[in-house]
Amino acid sequence: MKRFKFTIRGNEYETEIIKLEGTEAVIEVNGTQYNVELEKEKKAAVLTRPDFSSKKNGGNSSAGGLLKVRAPLPGHIMKVFVKEGDMVRKDDSLLIYEAMKMENLLKAEKVGKIKSVKVKAGDTVLQDDVLFEIQL
Repeated sequence: MKRFKFTIRGNEYETEIIKLEGTEAVIEVNGTQYNVELEKEKKAAVLTRPDFSSKKNGGNSSAGGLLKVRAPLPGHIMKVFVKEGDMVRKDDSLLIYEAMKMENLLKAEKVGKIKSVKVKAGDTVLQDDVLFEIQL
């Protein structure tokens, strides 16, 4: 497959990845084979969206308006951080969901009060599904 050379504490190693399947790999280091388990590094991307017109965003107006927070991409809800009645500030974390094999952190775009939570952990959502309604 792929060959690598690296040095650790002055010792040179020649490595070849022989087989890679999911999180398990067979590698050869200086002629000796090893079965190794790879650790999946979890990173959360922060999704930001441009301002939408008040029509598309379901009333994204200033005073007394209602902001409908929609899913930017189809995905799977992993964790919801807020509940109905919670006050949120701009950039407060609302939820984490998996989309396109990445964990995405969705943050509040405005200050307001959570009027309704439309999703829970374990739900699957499509693009533009309403996730929350925030009373501005």
